[in-house]
Amino acid sequence: MRTPSQPFGEKEYALREDEDSSSLARDIERDEPTYARSGSGIMSGSTRYLRYIVFAFVALVVIFFISSSSSQVPGHEAAKGMLAKGQGWTGSAHAGTGEKVGSSLEKETDALPLGSAHQTVDSKPAAVPAHTQAPSKQDTSPNPYASSPATSHLTSSTNAGPRMNATFVTLARNSDLWEISRSIRQVEDRFNHAFNYDWVFLNDAEFDDTFKKVTSALTSGKTFYGKIGSEHWGFPSWIDQDRAKKVRNEMREKKIIYGDSVSYRHMCRYESGFFFHHPLMLNYEWYWRVEPSIELYCDIPYDPFKFMADNKKKYSFVLSLYEYVETIPTLWDSVTKFMAKHPEHVAKDNSMAFLSNDGGKTYNHCHFWSNFEIGSLLWLRGQGYTDYFNSLDRDGGFFYERWGDAPVHSIAAALMLPKDEIHWFEDIAYYHVPFTHCPTGEQKRIDGKCHCNPKDNFDWNGYSCTEKYLQVNGRSKPEGWEKEQ
Repeated sequence: MRTPSQPFGEKEYALREDEDSSSLARDIERDEPTYARSGSGIMSGSTRYLRYIVFAFVALVVIFFISSSSSQVPGHEAAKGMLAKGQGWTGSAHAGTGEKVGSSLEKETDALPLGSAHQTVDSKPAAVPAHTQAPSKQDTSPNPYASSPATSHLTSSTNAGPRMNATFVTLARNSDLWEISRSIRQVEDRFNHAFNYDWVFLNDAEFDDTFKKVTSALTSGKTFYGKIGSEHWGFPSWIDQDRAKKVRNEMREKKIIYGDSVSYRHMCRYESGFFFHHPLMLNYEWYWRVEPSIELYCDIPYDPFKFMADNKKKYSFVLSLYEYVETIPTLWDSVTKFMAKHPEHVAKDNSMAFLSNDGGKTYNHCHFWSNFEIGSLLWLRGQGYTDYFNSLDRDGGFFYERWGDAPVHSIAAALMLPKDEIHWFEDIAYYHVPFTHCPTGEQKRIDGKCHCNPKDNFDWNGYSCTEKYLQVNGRSKPEGWEKEQ
């Protein structure tokens, strides 16, 4: 953790002044006999006095320079306050309070650390907040902490400019420590070392001290650790447990990936409908989802959060593909039922053509891969998405089948957002087992200091839906794509 340089104390200033004065006096005493023996009369006396004046002037200049420089040491006043209180820096006071990020500047100076800090917040289970409890505005705001004196510790590599009210978010367990450490290092090296965004870690159990120490040491922003409430990580009351168990056994026999896993279903339901309501997440307006063992192949020299805000985007992706048909046999039935009940939530200029090849009668299983997402938390907390998730949740497909959060998010974005509010980050090179996105174009990869092999790029593979996304939006494949297959 970076700390401000220790400022000089008043005693040290005084000692330096005494030493300079004593040195000057010794010089005067040493020179006086020389002038006396010279016998030069008035001229010698005048020269001697002139030298006294010059020495005195130089000493005053040196003392003034030292005093002025020390008064400008970053964090000087904050450090004095900390020493006077006899305590260290504490974590951010806003975490878990439900307050909007950004109160007063004075409160922030006292509350925030001059380096990475962490705070743990337990989530008390509650129902999905009603629309009236969600933020009503649909624009975005810069992070008011970005220009605070508390950021005076940032290094010269830190990117100047405003920060969005945003955070990384990771769902992980203590056993994922070394896999998520690798992901954090990737994100920090390729992007966040220059932007210092916060990081929220969520777990259905308590994070241990080792997890907190290692992850907080790796991040340049503040870290926060939250526990997921049992109501959001368990079977809801309307689920028939025997029926759910029978489905899991059948999927195990069919060797469907994660088909017999209970925890995977809890995770998919939580990511689909609850992570954005966790008390820690209520402090933010934007999120970037990061999972263990991902890789970023290229530098990201700009702020994707700010790009999303400036260009009025609400959802973004890097990879897209077809979902396993066996995991979502009735998902589209639930979606069409929702659309019939809530036509007001369906956008006019939507991306239905990305989801369906026959105008909405059937689902083609295309979805955005949600292990990488940058999106608007205000949209997810809005009335439209709330009604959508509640409708799907009641149908029970998270447990009676194996609905994933990726198709759930993707269908919502494609139907409820205009096409121009969804963005493909073609320039963010990304890997999550087993697929790779590597930008097309050699010069682009050189400029981004990329280390991905373009032949590993999944985008134009027959199992990818990215070409379909481009067609729906009236765009062509990047120039030169065929040369890199």
